[in-house]
Amino acid sequence: MPTHEHALVVGKFAPLHRGHQLVLDRASASASRLTVILWSNPDFVDMPNEVRAKWVRELYPQATVLVGDNAPRNDAPDRVHWQYVASMLADRGLAPDVVLTSESYGAGFAHHLGAAHIAVDEPRSERPVSGSAIRADVHARRGDLDPRVYRHFVEKVVFLGAESTGKSTLAARMARELRTQFVAEYGRVHYEEHGGRLDLRDYVTIAERHRENEDEAALQAHRWLFVDTNAIATMFFSHYYDRDSLAALRLLADDCRTRYRHVIVCDDDIDFEQDGWRDNELWRARMQGMVLHDLAVRGIGYRVVSGSLDERVAQVKAILAGARGDPREPRRSRHSLGPQPPPGDVG
Repeated sequence: MPTHEHALVVGKFAPLHRGHQLVLDRASASASRLTVILWSNPDFVDMPNEVRAKWVRELYPQATVLVGDNAPRNDAPDRVHWQYVASMLADRGLAPDVVLTSESYGAGFAHHLGAAHIAVDEPRSERPVSGSAIRADVHARRGDLDPRVYRHFVEKVVFLGAESTGKSTLAARMARELRTQFVAEYGRVHYEEHGGRLDLRDYVTIAERHRENEDEAALQAHRWLFVDTNAIATMFFSHYYDRDSLAALRLLADDCRTRYRHVIVCDDDIDFEQDGWRDNELWRARMQGMVLHDLAVRGIGYRVVSGSLDERVAQVKAILAGARGDPREPRRSRHSLGPQPPPGDVG
């Protein structure tokens, strides 16, 4: 049974780790109500205040999470921070009766707020977790993080390109090579299940389900998540087959500008494989140009990988290792397209 009415926990949560969760768990068990205040000034570039607040809200939906605005700098004296918290609480009519911390300043902070104090694992013996150690190598310390937090640090690598350019094969191979997860193209599954008959809403469903699969796979991924296609390609097919797309799909496609850490285009320099569902090699070449055009218009940097599967694997590894070069410099396909029909002729 809770022994307090309203608990308060304050921190940076950069990132939210198992040690923080011990404090938050104790606070949830100790009081009927929980308020969490977080901020950092300067903020963390790779995990800003709102991202960290989202983690707390996802793991502790019962908590009221407040993000500090115009907060004092991190190196300001303790009493400046304490008064800042007191003002935030007063402005919102909040009066917690207990403060839980794992820091030496906790008792003085609680006294300043007129609340009781509960110290939680101050010597870090129960949960020996270090935020600075995690920040130094988050992937090596992934066990210190809830998977819902760790997936923020997983780098999504999306493979784009026309049909039959080796995206699915490369995504699966990279996942095996680097011992992580990959996400297969969901659109193909949906397309076959519906006998190739789709309406505009189906394309939105495909894009949404594909993103859901990405989010689920990221919970099990390590360092990288390899993804076969995204909503940009789904939008292409919507326009190709139905000459339009719904606004919801266009928004999902536009979100692809920032959703992926690496965008890699598979060249169309390999043999076209007809599996009974695909169009033809000429359409593949045209769609390849459309993919590159869309990336350029959206301002999305990309790299093109070519050659055999082993050669492509080596190129992707070099990209992930930080090999330099113009990220938007495509390589021309070695396939000749032959005579070009008039614009608008879909052949």
